Amino acid sequence: MRAGYTFRPRAWALALAAAACAAGIALGNWQSERAAQKRSAGTTAEQVVLRGRFDSQYTVFLDNKVYRGRPGYHIVQPFQLAGAKHVLVNRGWAPAGASRDQLPEFRTPAGEIAVSGLRLQRFPHAYAPDAAKPAGNVWQNVTPEQFAAWSGLALEPYVIEQHATLDDGLVRDWPRADAGVETHQSYALQWYSLAALSVALLLVLNIKREKPYS
Repeated sequence: MRAGYTFRPRAWALALAAAACAAGIALGNWQSERAAQKRSAGTTAEQVVLRGRFDSQYTVFLDNKVYRGRPGYHIVQPFQLAGAKHVLVNRGWAPAGASRDQLPEFRTPAGEIAVSGLRLQRFPHAYAPDAAKPAGNVWQNVTPEQFAAWSGLALEPYVIEQHATLDDGLVRDWPRADAGVETHQSYALQWYSLAALSVALLLVLNIKREKPYS
């Protein structure tokens, strides 16, 4: 007499496990990539001082920026350097108004000034659907390429997180460039564990012991 084992999952169970496994791996990879980006930002960030003038004509308000529990915006403006080129500067946070139609008020220094800040490869990227496009001057994310296409300005391939204290009414209480690396790594581990669990459950629930036969 000898007993055997069979593995005959139903099609829907196989499809469900494959989808869960693929989603877990994809989301785990995304979180790992975010951790790597923040780690790289922390090691490559450089303090700089630039001279030029802000161009308030092309102001962008980055939406859904929360500071101490209060919703608001990050204010991004181009800063014209010597010559024709500009660099994007995140000037700081401003609180949201009483309604979505009321954008925050702030002051833009006139004339040529010196601005110090952190030189970054890119601004932090908030989650947004791939098909989402900027509406007016309220955006979810901004890149030099996207801003250049919208404004027609020639931009440097880097961005600045402003640290200079200016009398403009904006808040510049920035987190470290590499803040959140451990959180992203923890989320990645959770998603990879979900992928492994989906495979384990498929095996456990569909491997059956056959009756002994002679």
